[in-house]
Amino acid sequence: MGYQNGEGAGTGIVLSPSGEVLTNNHVISGATSITATDIGNGQTYPVTVVGYDRVHDVAVLQMQGASGLQTASIGDSGAVAVGDEIAAIGNAGGVGGTPSIAAGTVSALDQAITVSDDTTGSSEQFVGLIQVAAEVAPGDSGGPLVNTAGQVIGVDTAGSDGSRFQSGSEGMAIPINDAIAISKQIDTGTGSANVHIGPTGILGIMVHEPAIQTGHGRLRSRYGSKVPGIAVAGVNPGSPGEQAGLAAGDVIVSLDGAAVDSPTTLTSLLTGHHPGDLVRVAWADQSGQQQNAALRLAAGPPS
Repeated sequence: MGYQNGEGAGTGIVLSPSGEVLTNNHVISGATSITATDIGNGQTYPVTVVGYDRVHDVAVLQMQGASGLQTASIGDSGAVAVGDEIAAIGNAGGVGGTPSIAAGTVSALDQAITVSDDTTGSSEQFVGLIQVAAEVAPGDSGGPLVNTAGQVIGVDTAGSDGSRFQSGSEGMAIPINDAIAISKQIDTGTGSANVHIGPTGILGIMVHEPAIQTGHGRLRSRYGSKVPGIAVAGVNPGSPGEQAGLAAGDVIVSLDGAAVDSPTTLTSLLTGHHPGDLVRVAWADQSGQQQNAALRLAAGPPS
């Protein structure tokens, strides 16, 4: 996962015999290498990211070289009602092997949660979710929530190791109608403010909210001036950020002239960009001096 040399695990829903897979964006966020094992044939495939929607926590993947796979039966989340019996299927605990099944009922509709990602420092609020009384666990993320007919009515959502949302006796799922609509947009190659298509462009830095603030997103420099922005926590060796002169302790204030007041804002501004794109970053260094440079984005893990 990213540059921390960690590993993560989740679940996906096979949409096509040729290996298109629907999952949560937070399952693949920060991943530098992805593989997927098809439960039907037991084979493991290298995976590429077709696109993702960070705001709605949806990603579409492609298993390379796959064919003849069994696909999921897709239902209608618009017909789901409180009290319906369901089962959340996934890879609970990330242990692999036979999928786990957590039976339960729908307890509420149109719910919202806020998830924070420790890898990127960003946070998102997910809305319109199906809440279930079932033991949805980390590792189940991206798996199918099915009805009594075995039809997928939702995409299980549970906390990854980098997320502060943790599951318990209540789980959450993205309505399948919403997830499929986003997957179809991704399939057409149509990007938007929320949807990113293809490889991800990165600055190669780690950021966080400033530790010493004087208001929302404002940091006092060592000389007492107020600098709006987000703090650089680290810079990857050889990255565009390092080449531009960014260093830990600097404060990024804008990207292409747009103010950066949180890690989430920076991630959003980069959503429409790809590797090789030229962006201009402005920052205040640790002495309080204003700096700016044009950076050519490198290829990196999905955000």
